[in-house]
Formats: sequence, structure tokens, C-alpha cells
Amino acid sequence: MNAVALVAVVGCGAGAAGVAGLVRRPTRPLAPRVRPYAVASHSALVGPGALAPADVSGGRSGTLPRLFGPVARAGVGRIARVVESRGDDVLAAMLRRAGLHDVTPDEFRVRQATAGVVGAVVAGVAVGLITRMPVLALVAAAAAFLVRATRVRSRVERAVAARAARIRLELYTVNHLIAMHVRTGAGVMQALQRVVARGRGVVVDELRDVLTWSRSGMAEADALRRAAELTAEPAAARTYQLLASGAERGIDLGVGLLALSADLREARREQLHKDAVRRRAMMLVPTIAILAPIMLLFIGAPLPSLVFGNH
Repeated sequence: MNAVALVAVVGCGAGAAGVAGLVRRPTRPLAPRVRPYAVASHSALVGPGALAPADVSGGRSGTLPRLFGPVARAGVGRIARVVESRGDDVLAAMLRRAGLHDVTPDEFRVRQATAGVVGAVVAGVAVGLITRMPVLALVAAAAAFLVRATRVRSRVERAVAARAARIRLELYTVNHLIAMHVRTGAGVMQALQRVVARGRGVVVDELRDVLTWSRSGMAEADALRRAAELTAEPAAARTYQLLASGAERGIDLGVGLLALSADLREARREQLHKDAVRRRAMMLVPTIAILAPIMLLFIGAPLPSLVFGNH
């Protein structure tokens, strides 16, 4: 099928859909009519500002958006469910560990599927126009779809790893600050308030969330355990678990926090040693790759004369 035939088919389909839309108009969504009552009742229950005042609907008056919008959203949603089959809880935890607090699991799936579809269309059209072979175009489209969809996921995973590395760097200092405040007679939540009031960083943001949950009615120990479940770094989870135990049973937190800091320092030292060894090995790769063939040529050059004699 050439480009003219493809454009003709798309035009015929769009014309038929337009005629169908004129004959039987799409049903108006129920969401815009129910939303004012939902916002009022939700605000009365959980407080103002809990729902974003977004207009989900249908406020768009264009024929094409109303005609193709639901179909496109449904198609992208199905593709997104196939591409990213993990549950909403798992995705929400991963997005939170990456620092993407404003992105919902469904939005992440849609982004991933959209990136894959766009890459597949571009690669398929480009390869089809160049090679004129539909099979190669389909293979290129499938490969581009997988690459683009995987790249979105790997970008989030890299963000999680970077956030965990930053937490490890900050946690040593935060543990010492909390231990100092606890040793001077402050309680767990009071020590956290002082650290949050004067500090910045990823760990401070997580402690700020703990204070927010505590002020909203959650028990102090439960808020700290929730932070331990949501954090991207196991060392931070151990710290929050220790703080939760201190909030419940009143144990001596100073010794435990300093011990955790010592473990962090040792782990950091071992990681630096491993990184140094790996980088030293990587520095040898160019030397070996360049010098080894030259040395083999010098060694192997006299072998023919030694084996077959001088001629």
C-alpha cells in the first residue's frame, strides 16, 4: 500500500466517523455534571483543596476531540495496561521513591504507552518509506515501541537510584542531628520538627511528610513506619523503624542512631573502594585494547620465517 492509498483510507475512515457523529451524537459524559457535587462533598470530608479543580470533560466543543477523544484514550489505556502490568500500589510506591509525587500510576502508564506509540509510528513510517518493505517497517515499529517504553521505565528507575544515593549521603548528618536533639531531652517528634525547620534535602522532605501525617491524625509510630515503607533507601527505613520504636517504647535513640551512622560510613567506604577498583579496571581496558594487538603483531611477525625458513 503506497502513501496515496493510505491517505485515502484514513480520509474515508475519518469521513465515515464524521457522518456517524452527525447522525448519532456521542453521549455527553456524566462527570462534568456530577463533579460540582463530588467536589463539595469531598471537600466537606477531607478539607478544601483535596480535589484539583480540573474539568474532565467535555468542555471541549470541537467535533474531532469529542469524536476521537474517548476512542484514543481507551486505546492508549489498553496499550498502557499491556506495557505496564504492575499494580497501582507498586507503581505508586516506585513513583514516590523517584520523587514524582504529582504523577499517578495511570498517568505514568499513559506516558509510557504514548512514548512507545510515537516511537513506533515514526520508526515504522521512516523504515517503510526508505525500504518499501512492510515487514521491515513492522519490525522497526515493534523495536522502537519496546525501546521507547523501556526508556521511560528505566528513567524512573534511575531517578529512584539517584534519590537513594542522595538519601545515603544525607542520612549520616541527619542521624547525628536527631541524636543530638534527643540527647538534650527532646522527644522524637520534637527532634524531627527541629531538623525539618532548619534542614533541606530528601531526608528532610520525608521527615516533613511524617510530621504532616502525624498532624493529620496518624499515630507517630505509624507515620514513621509508613515513611519506612515508602523510602527508596533501606538504611533510611531502618532509621525510621528505630524512631518508631523510640516513639512507642521510649528507648535510647542516641546509641542506635550513632550505630546506624557508623554502619552508613562503613558501607560508604566499601562502596568507594569498589568504585575505585572498577574505575581502575576500566582505565586498563583502552591500554589493553590498543597495546595487546600491537604486541601480538610484534611477537607473531618472525614466526613465518622461523617456521618456513628465510626465503
